[in-house]
Amino acid sequence: MGKPEPIAVRLITEPQQLLALDADTVLLRLPANSGHGHEDGQQCIACAVRTDVRALLFDLLEGARQGLRPAFRKVVVDASAVGDKSKVVAALTGKLPAHALRDHTVARVFYLAG
Repeated sequence: MGKPEPIAVRLITEPQQLLALDADTVLLRLPANSGHGHEDGQQCIACAVRTDVRALLFDLLEGARQGLRPAFRKVVVDASAVGDKSKVVAALTGKLPAHALRDHTVARVFYLAG
C-alpha cells in the first residue's frame, strides 16, 4: 500500500466564510459545546472529544478507507462556534503534541491549506 494522497483542510472561522462544497469535499463542524448544560468555554470530556479535530479527521479517513463513507479529497472545518480557534490551528499545524498513532496519521495525510 502506497503513501496516501495529501488532503487539504480549509479552516472556516466565521459563518459567512462557508461556501458551497463540491462532491470531493467533506464538511466537519466543530461545536462550541454539546449543549448538555454548561456554559460555552467550559469543556467536559464529551465536548473535548467532539472538538478534537485530529480525532474527527482520523475518523473521516478511516470511514473512507473502510468503505463506510465516500472518498474525499478536501475537508472544510467549520470552527466558527469554537471559542479558542488557536487550538484548532495548533492541532492542524502540528503545534500540539501527538497523543496517539491517529495524530501522526492525521499529520501525514492532512495539511492546512490557505
